[in-house]
Amino acid sequence: MAEKKPQYSAEQIQVLEGLEPVRKRPGMYIGGTGKEGLHHLVWELVNNSIDEAIAGEAKNIEVILHDNGWVTVTDDGRGIPVDKVKATGKSALETVLTVLHAGGKFGGGGYKVSGGLHGVGVSVVNALSTDLKAVVWKDGYEYTQEYKGGVPTAEIKKGAKTTKQGTSISFLADESIFESTKFSYSTVLDYLRHQAYLTKGVRISLSDEANNQTYGFYFEGGIRSYVEHLNKGKEALNVPAFYVDKQVGEVNVELSLQYCDSFNEQLKAFANNIFTPDGGTHVVGFRSALTRVINDYARKNALIKEKEDNLTGDDVREGLTAVISVKLPEPQFEGQTKNKLGNPEIRTVVEKVLNEYLSYYLDENPNEAKKIIGKGLLSSRARMAARAARDSVIRKGALEGMTLPGKLADCSSKDMTKSEVYIVEGDSAGGSAKQGRDREFQAILPLRGKILNVERARLDKMLANNEVKNLIIALGTGIGETFDISKLRYARIIIMTDADVDGSHIRTLLLTLFYRHFPELVKGGNIYIAQPPLFKVSKGKTAYWAYSDKERDEAIAKILQTIDEKQPTNKKAPTQKTETKPEVITAEDLAQYAESAVEVEGEEEVQEEDNPIKKAGINIQRYKGLGEMNADQLWETTMDPQNRVLLKVTVSDAEKADAIFNKLMGEEVSLRKNFIQTHAKSVENLDI
Repeated sequence: MAEKKPQYSAEQIQVLEGLEPVRKRPGMYIGGTGKEGLHHLVWELVNNSIDEAIAGEAKNIEVILHDNGWVTVTDDGRGIPVDKVKATGKSALETVLTVLHAGGKFGGGGYKVSGGLHGVGVSVVNALSTDLKAVVWKDGYEYTQEYKGGVPTAEIKKGAKTTKQGTSISFLADESIFESTKFSYSTVLDYLRHQAYLTKGVRISLSDEANNQTYGFYFEGGIRSYVEHLNKGKEALNVPAFYVDKQVGEVNVELSLQYCDSFNEQLKAFANNIFTPDGGTHVVGFRSALTRVINDYARKNALIKEKEDNLTGDDVREGLTAVISVKLPEPQFEGQTKNKLGNPEIRTVVEKVLNEYLSYYLDENPNEAKKIIGKGLLSSRARMAARAARDSVIRKGALEGMTLPGKLADCSSKDMTKSEVYIVEGDSAGGSAKQGRDREFQAILPLRGKILNVERARLDKMLANNEVKNLIIALGTGIGETFDISKLRYARIIIMTDADVDGSHIRTLLLTLFYRHFPELVKGGNIYIAQPPLFKVSKGKTAYWAYSDKERDEAIAKILQTIDEKQPTNKKAPTQKTETKPEVITAEDLAQYAESAVEVEGEEEVQEEDNPIKKAGINIQRYKGLGEMNADQLWETTMDPQNRVLLKVTVSDAEKADAIFNKLMGEEVSLRKNFIQTHAKSVENLDI
């Protein structure tokens, strides 16, 4: 007899009250319980303080990362109200801390402009904290209230008289909810820097008690200062940057843009100081107006010939750095994480402002206008040349009947999700990789020498480079206008280079190519870096692969311990002739002995006769190149999915990534020199 299924009735319906939904499904409110979700708690509190600053009520915001895990956010705004709310029967402070969708940002009376659309900010912080303390300075008194697990421990306490005004919220994130409750000073610092740029005249400070660090921001220039910060180290075409701050009805539009000598667009868009990485209507309005204004000016001043086509959006945005900041009463975001702005009326407002004021700017600055349009025309010609070169590559491949480059040793599987390609440095390593791989799902593409530095090259020049061209064809996605991620042939693209200076340079050149021209692959988690071992530590049949000096020393210690344990114990009183106790090596001496015991392929080294590691018969092999490993070793250490170590390439901060690639691969030598001097001491295993 079949088992009777339980009925789906009202008994199965669970009603979550108060802040229970937040603790049950934190990802719905803060995006996740990882690093981003943890820091989102700080952003919610900072955004509340920024709203006070936008309203003209706060001038100073302070964030403190305490050494005991607590975080405090303080402002000198109006202070959260403490009087009773009729709808809840609780004080306003307790209401906003314990009731979802409660706040002063719905009716328009508390805030004309706010980033807090859903009204869940501070209550979510309370729900996801084990402890929270609120201090309000208002109407001449100090008020305090403490919470445990989102529940108040007592009524609001009215304290001493004070002349201070504002709000301070301190919280301790719940360790049972988050993967880690350790806040990153640099992550918080970057967020506060953005907020200071976007809110002219507000002072924001950050203190990290654990590391005794304090930093402050104050920008009178607003987003113009932000644009010039983003272009630091690049040659600007229009100085100072174009800037407009205009109020249209209830909407404020603040725009700044500057062209520089790079080939990439960098656009940051904000709505009510909230970063919208997926753009929205404000970005659509900006882009359409920019293309129209530049083409109109170019036609009017005969900078584009009558028979020539207009510049495209891609042409006018090459080398552009822009920041768009709109402030509006009722923002419509997509989801609680607010990645995209949806208000349709904002497109028209932004278009109107940019049309009017950028036209004035170009008329009043003809030299800068010619440089900007000249760059667009150069981009247009390069785009035509690149299209011709790309078509030529496609035609040539079709005519010769080789859709894939001859050097590519492809895998037999046609299932993209299971396939991977190793981009290998040199034919020697390529040969070992081809012999050692699993032909079912692993493809090998050897590169000859160093590929082109694409940071300073347009698409037409890239397609003329054989190594770059072979790589593009092997991936199958196309590039530029024809890029189609659905045609990607491998789920994992693995960079495998030698552990030396040349290998690091080739890896950086490849990462530059992927970041600048295949950003979808980086965002999609398709790019990996293989980690070949640096050492093989062995004695007899026992062998360990080590990926760092530390792992090498740990492997040596294991073998020495094994030798020690195998030593016969003499129960009789030891005599001078039967001394069997092995020499003891301290941890401090181990690294020194290990260095002198290393054997480097192709190099002769004078070994110390009294080196206890050599005396013990331990061999330490240092691999400088992949080609020094035979096929079996390369498979076992670097290519076998059961044993290998792969690093996934991700971009958590596009702004920082852009700055680093500009430093490392751009034309400004001084930036590169400073970067090397700053990080030289942290480099391990540097072979010169």
